[in-house]
Amino acid sequence: MTKVPDFEGLAMFAKVAEERSYAAAARAMGVSVATVSRGVSRLEDRLGARLFNRTSRRLALTDVGAALAARASQLYAEAEAVEDAARELSSRPRGTVRLAVPMSFGVRWVAPLLPAFLRAYPEITVDLHLSDAVVDLIGDGFDAALRIAVLPDSSLVARQLCPIARHIVAAPAYIARYGRPRHPGELAAHHCLGYAYRARQDVWRLVNAEGSEVAVTPTGPLRVTNGEALLPTVLDGLAIAELPEFLAAEYLADGRLVDLLDGWSLPLGGLYLVTPTTRARPAKVEALADFFIETLSHPAWRSPPRR
Repeated sequence: MTKVPDFEGLAMFAKVAEERSYAAAARAMGVSVATVSRGVSRLEDRLGARLFNRTSRRLALTDVGAALAARASQLYAEAEAVEDAARELSSRPRGTVRLAVPMSFGVRWVAPLLPAFLRAYPEITVDLHLSDAVVDLIGDGFDAALRIAVLPDSSLVARQLCPIARHIVAAPAYIARYGRPRHPGELAAHHCLGYAYRARQDVWRLVNAEGSEVAVTPTGPLRVTNGEALLPTVLDGLAIAELPEFLAAEYLADGRLVDLLDGWSLPLGGLYLVTPTTRARPAKVEALADFFIETLSHPAWRSPPRR
């Protein structure tokens, strides 16, 4: 005999005991009389005892049934309460959302948005995980993530919030000292900084309007696991780096960095909201998803003109 209790049989028995009728219990539970009868019979077989004395006009509890009825009714009520609480949680934005976000993007663009979200949803708490390493949403128990990439994992549901361009940049001081590269092939002779968490490998793939592609493997004095850590070395005029526009835009706009390689571009990336599934997604996750769709679909950064 299985060690798992027959919760369905106990529930049906409890309802029949309460209603004193198989038909009334079936109506209350939204099932057929035959289903209720089978459930009670299965429970009786499991217990090795009759629970009801049945006549053509009357249904009465046996001694065993009377001893079991109160506890079965309590179990039924507690199960209903558990379902009601879960239903409320799924329909009302409350509880903790575990959110994974890339480090630099999270500090610069997500953290400043959170006060408005927390004010709008005072019953939600956010557990913000900041790391450039790609986390396993399902395996690590995350409710959602923001990712800047092309997403190959078909087990996840991804919505693009906005495109994100990438730029090959250098400071004017670097250009003055080492010259300005005009073609990707010239980058091999320059100091180019690396990034450890690129999706496949640390390679810059540049294309031009004619469809020509040049792959460049950056070699230089620094390789990092966080994009923002590249900025001091680049701004100091020591090297060239590839930066996403949400990091580079302000420096390109005020001239502290210069966009290199006119006529060549890197593949356009995107900012994605990723969740394990859209089916029966909790209200707390829906609330955060709607908030990011509203606030990050038209971000404050914008690509400055190339210099």
